[in-house]
Amino acid sequence: MKATLLIRRRVVYEDGAIAAMVVWKVPEPVQPTTHGFKYSLAYVVGGHRVLGYDNERGKGDHRHDGETEEPFEFSSVQDLLDRFVAEIEMMRGQS
Repeated sequence: MKATLLIRRRVVYEDGAIAAMVVWKVPEPVQPTTHGFKYSLAYVVGGHRVLGYDNERGKGDHRHDGETEEPFEFSSVQDLLDRFVAEIEMMRGQS
């Protein structure tokens, strides 16, 4: 079985900030995760990633807040997307 693209979305805000979201269903978990998804979510302002979520091989599920990287607990794709969008809205003063 090949990886299946579930989501590829890019939002460009009026101020030039960008939210990019890519989620794949993968046949084998990306180690050390145990779920079957590969994802990369990034919020970029002025050419710099200010927020991100991904599960790079060897690192597992983690969150980027500026230059800081920290693990987080993945529960579902929908929860991940909701969390990402809510954080962007809070950063943009829309919550």
